[in-house]
Amino acid sequence: MVQLQEKAKTRKQTGTFLIEGQREIMLAQKGGYVLETILFLPELIAENDIRQLTRQKVELIEISKEVYQKLAYRDTTEGILAIAKTKSLQLSDLKLSENPLVLVAEATEKPGNLGALLRTADAANLDAVIIANPKSDMYNPNVVRSSVGCLFTRQIATGSTEEVIAYLKENNIAVYCATLQDSTYYHTQDYTTPSALVVGTEATGLTEAWRTASTKNIIIPMQGEIDSMNVSVAAAILIFEAKRQRGF
Repeated sequence: MVQLQEKAKTRKQTGTFLIEGQREIMLAQKGGYVLETILFLPELIAENDIRQLTRQKVELIEISKEVYQKLAYRDTTEGILAIAKTKSLQLSDLKLSENPLVLVAEATEKPGNLGALLRTADAANLDAVIIANPKSDMYNPNVVRSSVGCLFTRQIATGSTEEVIAYLKENNIAVYCATLQDSTYYHTQDYTTPSALVVGTEATGLTEAWRTASTKNIIIPMQGEIDSMNVSVAAAILIFEAKRQRGF
């Protein structure tokens, strides 16, 4: 269990990861994730409550307070953890609507930022989130936790920048890249047709491949001393402008 928490290699080898908390477990099931095992602390949650929580036949293991404290990141997760099977996260598995709105994040390094992006994507009910050149394991417990379960609520895929660009072009999705170079103000563009909003890292921005492939480079007007903001905040501004244009 500790290896699953701490090592991406173990998660990849076993094809499993840990989920902590009732809400997160419920959202994972709703998102089509298969649970293998549930571990619970009987002082905090009863077995009958777990049976009502789970929609699947799953192994239940009662654990001690010491074991729970060793495995749990938070104190407020109601005494329940689950081992679930990972998904492949292939671009080919995405099922988009006729007029999709997609978020693409390239090389997001911090699990907290990744989680915040997923949370924003859920709030806006985006068709999908695509991670290009991923630097963080999507099933890192910090991603699961910071996304407050939104890892499970949106379609997610990963791929190289080249693969993602090819996928968007194949599906006739316009590409709007948030970058300083050769850009125009974000609110002047039309996002009412199939659109992908693309954000890069806070340190280096997007790679040249995105700037070349973009339908239009866009920028958020900055009126202070700095020239960038947190990637999840920037993404939220762009996403909700697109949602506004689409009548929410």
